[in-house]
Amino acid sequence: MSTDLRLALLHTFINTCPAYLKLDVNSLVPASADASFRRYFRVRGSGDNTFIVMDAPPEKEDCRPFLNVATLFSAAGVHVPAVLAQNLQQGFLLLDDFGSRTYLDELNPSNAPKLYGEAIDALVKLQANTRVEVLPLYDQALLMHELQLFPQWYLEKHLGVTLNAEQLTSLKLMFETIVKINLAEPKVYVHRDYHSRNLMLVNTNNPGIIDFQDAVIGPMSYDLVSLLRDAYIQWPEQLQLDWAIAFWTQARAAGLPVRADFGEFWRDFEIMGLQRHLKILGIFARLYHRDGKKAYLEDLPRVSYYARSVMERYKIFLPLLKILDTAESYVRPMGYSF
Repeated sequence: MSTDLRLALLHTFINTCPAYLKLDVNSLVPASADASFRRYFRVRGSGDNTFIVMDAPPEKEDCRPFLNVATLFSAAGVHVPAVLAQNLQQGFLLLDDFGSRTYLDELNPSNAPKLYGEAIDALVKLQANTRVEVLPLYDQALLMHELQLFPQWYLEKHLGVTLNAEQLTSLKLMFETIVKINLAEPKVYVHRDYHSRNLMLVNTNNPGIIDFQDAVIGPMSYDLVSLLRDAYIQWPEQLQLDWAIAFWTQARAAGLPVRADFGEFWRDFEIMGLQRHLKILGIFARLYHRDGKKAYLEDLPRVSYYARSVMERYKIFLPLLKILDTAESYVRPMGYSF
């Protein structure tokens, strides 16, 4: 459907929403867009009330996973938008409005301990209320599929690097090692993008959590990595450690099956991060080359830094580090050898 037709359908949807909301179709303005085909609009109701309309073209997006995960996460006690009206055939949802204050916009060194503390509280609560058979599994096939985005889109398409047979074999072995460690973690609800752009600063029950429709059952450290090694904002490693220890302590107190040794948990966290950041390098390159979304290129150096730091720390990944260094023409400091 063309944009104009989607807007016409959206206007019709607003006019069919519950009358008590008193929605003003003429007040409709864009609220945000994301890395998918979904768009979001803000519409005014009675008084100072505002609401969000999700536009998810049904030939591109399916609203049903959003509705399912919203129900599960709400039952777990975390703050997700209430769904006030829906038209699944046309791909529209009317949602609570969490406002426009994302963590990314609001975070600073002074408020970071409080905001990350609240995000960790919510994450522990979410994981502690996991129902393991109600969402798809973050299984070997999916984890490996995501990793393939790195050579396909980042190395080949973005950097113009074609790997030789030896490098491809090495990459395959590295990916298998990463995924084996990922899959050995305890399994919980995984939001999959629990980071500063999807956490909203709200007045009560902070944070407001959005963009959760791709949630799965998967490794316990995944969402913590998304939060603490965020593709859009970076904190010193000592703060990452402090916040990871806070999560680990709370998870143990909540009875979650977290590793008894923090060092082992941190290793899992870092290698889960390696999987995620290799994937993100591929996704951000794809968003630029396929979808024309240039802004994501600005975040590639941060993501590459995260990935490289883990490869440097765990010598088993040195072959992968060598591939990345060569592809990025990265010059190693004197004295470093493979």
